[in-house]
Amino acid sequence: MNISRRLFKPKPRIAESPPVKLLELRSKPYYIVASVEVGNTTTKSILTATDMDTGKTQIVNKTVRMTRDVRPPKPGEEIFGRTICGTPLTKESIAELVRDTLLESHQAAGLLIERDLNFVVRSTGVVAEFDSPEEVGIFIQALAQGCLDAGVPPRLMTPAMSIYNIPERFRRYSLIEKIVFNGPVASVWPPMGATGVEIVANEMEGELATAGIKQGAKWTDVDFRNPCLAMDFGTTLDGRITSEEIPYARTIGNFCGVAGAIPDAVVRGTGLVDATTGTALDIFKDKNSGVNKKARLYAEEIDLLIKIERVPVGTKRYGYVPLDAAAAQKLGVVLIGCDCGENGSKLNELSEIGGEIYRRDGLKVLSATLDLVSAKIARRLVEVAIEEGLVTKRTAIGVTGRAGISGNKPELILEEIGKLGLYDEPEKNIVFVDDGLARGAAVMARCMNSMGTPKNPMGGIRGGRCILKERIEYEKNKLPTAGIPQADKRSMVSDYVAEGHLRR
Repeated sequence: MNISRRLFKPKPRIAESPPVKLLELRSKPYYIVASVEVGNTTTKSILTATDMDTGKTQIVNKTVRMTRDVRPPKPGEEIFGRTICGTPLTKESIAELVRDTLLESHQAAGLLIERDLNFVVRSTGVVAEFDSPEEVGIFIQALAQGCLDAGVPPRLMTPAMSIYNIPERFRRYSLIEKIVFNGPVASVWPPMGATGVEIVANEMEGELATAGIKQGAKWTDVDFRNPCLAMDFGTTLDGRITSEEIPYARTIGNFCGVAGAIPDAVVRGTGLVDATTGTALDIFKDKNSGVNKKARLYAEEIDLLIKIERVPVGTKRYGYVPLDAAAAQKLGVVLIGCDCGENGSKLNELSEIGGEIYRRDGLKVLSATLDLVSAKIARRLVEVAIEEGLVTKRTAIGVTGRAGISGNKPELILEEIGKLGLYDEPEKNIVFVDDGLARGAAVMARCMNSMGTPKNPMGGIRGGRCILKERIEYEKNKLPTAGIPQADKRSMVSDYVAEGHLRR
């Protein structure tokens, strides 16, 4: 390490997009997408606007509600699932929550669904607590119903079949007459020859997070294209590791397990939040004063309770998340999991530690401890990926999600991953992006309609050019070497867009 790097710590690359004004939205070719996300902790409607001339996406409005505040089931309604915290869910209550959140976000932004919205993408992380594909299907149907009840026409939730299905002002940006959407989002195939849910239940969140980080990185100097590793630290953990093939990379690794559920469990021991549904979001809003010796000792104590490993073959659920480790192994996909005990069995011990930290040293030390805990988790996840041969110095690393980008976590994650010696300049290879799922929804909407920006590509490999030529050649020759076998594509795409983009 040179002297300047010793004296001045490198700053993390954090994607920050400037706000966009309503007048700009009307005067420039902005493609507006609504990302509707129902998670274990929060429910969001995030409106993004992509400037089709530059390919850069900005956040127009972010409306956030706590999922625990969903209305209670009414008489006669069937409870089909619960969040990690135990909040009961019905198809009707979820539909109402989605409807109200979507309408609120448009009203706050001064937009009208019927006039301004171009596409909607729905996603959920609550599937981590479900036991069957049927329950997942009901949830996806509830999301769709909520969008319809808000006034979203069905055509804004499915890909265009021809250039004439695309609004006239955007037709010159679409290449639908040259290439078609055949499954890969941001040039990455899902696990080869299988549906994502067969391998890990929250694969769709990992897909969106990966695409969203690729998009968000455009606001920084980090080239976050293939090969890459994406980690989404929501309440549960998701993410992907990709290869560096062209035109389409393969998914060679998936992350699963608990993430934000860890700090949530810690703060529940303080008595400052609800002992069952309280979250770190209820307490911590801003950065803390930094890590001291006490915080480091507490972080080590918590870290000893956290298990990070390649998910063993035969495992059916890891850190709450349903999966099939045997199928993943057969398909050449490495599952890397994060847990506390067995499916969260030791989270109560974290609550006890959290109570002790708060009583002895207060919230500042507790906040600093949680930041360092997240940084250690990120480092250990990357370390396992390196040991499994999935990551090299050519791999870009991206982080999104509340337990990965809030507080001082970016600085500490950069420092922890730097200890692995993977990069000479970690800050030029690691990027932090807010609202990865929403940005990924904007990418997915464009992919579904074959709308890209060749001069500022998200596809291809790091340091390389746009892969449009290779994609056209691939479609022309029906090459079977870049991922999912050609014969499987039609059925895969049909499943992909049915009732949202969840593959089953």
